[in-house]
Order: sequence, then structure tokens, then C-alpha cells
Amino acid sequence: MAKILLVEDNEMNRDMLSRRLLRKGFDVVMAEDGEAGVSLAASESPDLILMDLSLPVMDGWAATRKIKDNPDTSAVPVIALTAHAMQGDEEKALAAGCDDYDTKPVNFKRLLEKIEKHLA
Repeated sequence: MAKILLVEDNEMNRDMLSRRLLRKGFDVVMAEDGEAGVSLAASESPDLILMDLSLPVMDGWAATRKIKDNPDTSAVPVIALTAHAMQGDEEKALAAGCDDYDTKPVNFKRLLEKIEKHLA
């Protein structure tokens, strides 16, 4: 099954989302900040990355740019997951290199559809 890198600093969100993804048969690797996310993207070769944008150490926008700038990880789809749902936030995430965008609280059915679309 596909490997998903979940980059999320909130422990409760990380726990809830990872358990739901595991139940759907995905292999899940987790990072608590953007810098760890960039490192794991390179070392774990995930099939897809779920990237929170408000992260400690390195925010999700910078982490996504680093992932997309690295030839080894540039093709990995990144879905921004954020509570930032203000006008312009989606465009900012896409401009940083995210391939898709979804808002929190997570609508798991909608997120799963986006994951499956990018893994197809």
C-alpha cells in the first residue's frame, strides 16, 4: 500500500489522522515539524505528503518548497492541510508547491478522495 508522510505538530490531529489512514491500509510515517518533514521526505520516499502549514522549526510553506526543490522528492504530491482557510491561503499553498489543499477540521472522506486522486 502507499506510504503517506504526515507532517503535523498537533499530537491529537496526528494521532487521529494516522489511525484513520492506517485503517484504510496506508503505511504512515510522521513528522512533528517542517524540518523533520523535509528530512523524512528524503529518507522514507513517501508516495504522498500531508503537510500542515503552521509548523514549528520550519513552516509548511518553506518545507514544501524544499521538498519540491529537491530532485529526489520533487515529484511527491503534497497536500496542504491547514486551518488557514482565509482568502488567498489556498493560492499561497499552491504557489509554495503544494499539489492540493484541504482545510481543518479534516473532512476525512474529502481528504481520502484527494489522496486517491494524487496516488492514481
